Amino acid sequence: MAKALGLDKLVNFFRSIKHNGGILGSLRTLYRVDELKFGDLIGEDKYGNKYYENNMYFYGRNRWVIYSPRVHMNYDASQVPAEWYGWLHYKTDLPPFKDPSRPKYKWMVDHTPNLSGTNKAYMPYSTVKTKIQAWQPKD
Repeated sequence: MAKALGLDKLVNFFRSIKHNGGILGSLRTLYRVDELKFGDLIGEDKYGNKYYENNMYFYGRNRWVIYSPRVHMNYDASQVPAEWYGWLHYKTDLPPFKDPSRPKYKWMVDHTPNLSGTNKAYMPYSTVKTKIQAWQPKD
């Protein structure tokens, strides 16, 4: 009966408000992420990103990441480590901390996000003399 009247939508609305930290927390989440969701916290990586799952949502939309608050609005998908990327994109159903077959060797490099557009971006330099000289106006 409650589902026929649409009361389940109202319950889910209040549940998402509560999950996101009340009205102010929900407004902050809307500002940062553009949508309110609620779900089970699956895990957190060492960078502070939190990973959630709620199977009431459609397949493909039921797993998501909330990026660390310390990056504020400067987040992008390259900040997700490879082990969590596999879980987010359904390559595995096991989170990284539950997967016994996940390799971890001392020669494996730690994850770094894409630094393009920052002052730490890779800039190659050329050792070849330029063929065209820039024009310099005479004063």
